[in-house]
Amino acid sequence: MGQIERLAFTGMLPEGFGQAMEQIGPLVGFSAGEDGIPVEVFRGAGPSAEKRRGKIRLGWKKPVHLYRALSLLRDGWDREEWLREETPCFETGMMFDVSRNAVLRTKTLKTLLCRMALMGMDVGMMYTEDTYEVPDEPYFGYMRGRYSMAELRELDSCAAALGIELIPCIQTLGHLNRVLHWPAMTRYADNGEVLLADEPETYRLLERMITAASAPYRTRRIHLGMDEAHGIGLGAHLRRHGYESPHAIILRHLTRVTEITSRLGLEPIMWSDMYFRPDSPTNGYYDSGEPTAEAIASVVPGVSLVYWDYYHNTEEEYRIMLDKHKKLSGTPLFAGGVWTWTGPAPDYEKTVRTTVPALTACKKAGVPLALATAWGDNGAEANLLTALPGMQLYAEFAYTGEYDPAWLARRFRVCCGGEIQPFLGLSRFNTVPGMRATATRPVNAAKFLLYQDPMVQLFAKDTEGLAMAEHYAALAEEYAGYGAAEGLYGELMEFYAQLARVLADKCRWHENIAGAVARKDRAGAMELAEALRTAADNTGVLRRLWRTMWLETNKPYGFEVIDGRLGAVEARLETARVRVAAWAGGDEAELLEELLEEPLPYTQRENGALTGSYAVSEIVSACKIDL
Repeated sequence: MGQIERLAFTGMLPEGFGQAMEQIGPLVGFSAGEDGIPVEVFRGAGPSAEKRRGKIRLGWKKPVHLYRALSLLRDGWDREEWLREETPCFETGMMFDVSRNAVLRTKTLKTLLCRMALMGMDVGMMYTEDTYEVPDEPYFGYMRGRYSMAELRELDSCAAALGIELIPCIQTLGHLNRVLHWPAMTRYADNGEVLLADEPETYRLLERMITAASAPYRTRRIHLGMDEAHGIGLGAHLRRHGYESPHAIILRHLTRVTEITSRLGLEPIMWSDMYFRPDSPTNGYYDSGEPTAEAIASVVPGVSLVYWDYYHNTEEEYRIMLDKHKKLSGTPLFAGGVWTWTGPAPDYEKTVRTTVPALTACKKAGVPLALATAWGDNGAEANLLTALPGMQLYAEFAYTGEYDPAWLARRFRVCCGGEIQPFLGLSRFNTVPGMRATATRPVNAAKFLLYQDPMVQLFAKDTEGLAMAEHYAALAEEYAGYGAAEGLYGELMEFYAQLARVLADKCRWHENIAGAVARKDRAGAMELAEALRTAADNTGVLRRLWRTMWLETNKPYGFEVIDGRLGAVEARLETARVRVAAWAGGDEAELLEELLEEPLPYTQRENGALTGSYAVSEIVSACKIDL
């Protein structure tokens, strides 16, 4: 950051200002002290920063506005005169997924909260399916790195000092596989994901869960989840009670749950999709038509709904869904996606393509809060630091009402201390030149190429004719340069340089080995087999870099999954080397049948576009994987 400027603040300072300055001041090169440059602080309509005729003034309506104003001041510090006044079009926030194997360390979350304060984000949500302490429920978060109540209180105090409302987000119906898979907890299960509604024991459990989840936080708001409760009423509930409309079951269940929140003085929030899915021909969210009378009747008053949508690319698509929600229960909250769940590399092309029209529609519809989500599906392979540009995108839109790439990059430089382009460029790990994605789901080549088996090449037809090795070799060189120059994020960029090296190694093999075997080019095959030694070594380096990044950012739990995946990659590279070298050396018993099979398209559609492949179990083998 260079020189630290000392500022003497006077005027209308919010409670906790001194503590906040200690945390965020160094991030933007400021400190507070009576011997500093005078800064007048006043109450206004929103964040404002002014330098005029040697005087500095900062304005705020909410405490977090003052911390954004401080970052705006840093942006204009070197100018003789500088004025920036902003009025937000909605509140904005960030949901931290700490349930998909990666449980963020408290120090990581505190750093992210400080960045959020500089951006001016109002709300943080802690998405904890089971990763929070529930007294008398030892299987909640067992061996998963659950947060203690003391840790959550500490985080809540940090957020409060920064003017951020930290909200617990749990699950009270579906998405509870990691709890329900324990034999001691199956009595609560309708199916492997969904709680058993209408059972008194279930509601006693839920009271313990909601009480524990809300206890560490100042806020009275609590997010109850309630999304994607697939198969509700069709498991143990069906066997006990017979068939009943999902709408009716959800209404009774949510009524019982809100009785609990009411007793505890809490204000419930929930995802909205289960009001739409029962009326969809595909059990989908976005194709259900207008809300039915039964759906409208099943809405419980006093519960704020969140419309979530990470997929669509036009403002009109979001407008239609917002209108449906208004007919259901009024203007909803909104949650969009920073696409961190595609695999080891996020997809910012998709993030921008979906976020800009979504937030434009939200602004026009009067949505009060727009959340950014950064999910970690299938192992949380992307380090959550990669979500920072997406957070900045949401914040800048909230305060400006538009998307300006140059302003976004400038703000990222101030609030996050780095250059945004290397982060945005990570999309190129997922889309090799020549690949086309489907309309709603991006291709995630970095994931399926990393885990694709060297012998059972399930994506050979999908990637036929693409210069993948050349593409990743160029990325390796580019990101090695970022790793050397990026300062604060150098270690992260070196990780991506190493990922590109591994992908280049694997792609050279995938592009050439089947043809060499088919032509009986034993010399060429032997050369390719020997190159797998380097590929395996590079995979080992990648695993060690990944481990370092994981342990710096997250609690240790969950990395055993990544370790196992990359260990399997190394093992299969060694097996492929041994077998192909044997064939190339003249071993007639080694037939290499897998490499001679005619490849079939897997994720490719009739128009040549590819869809994403998001689960490792669907990537590495055509056989069923039971790990």
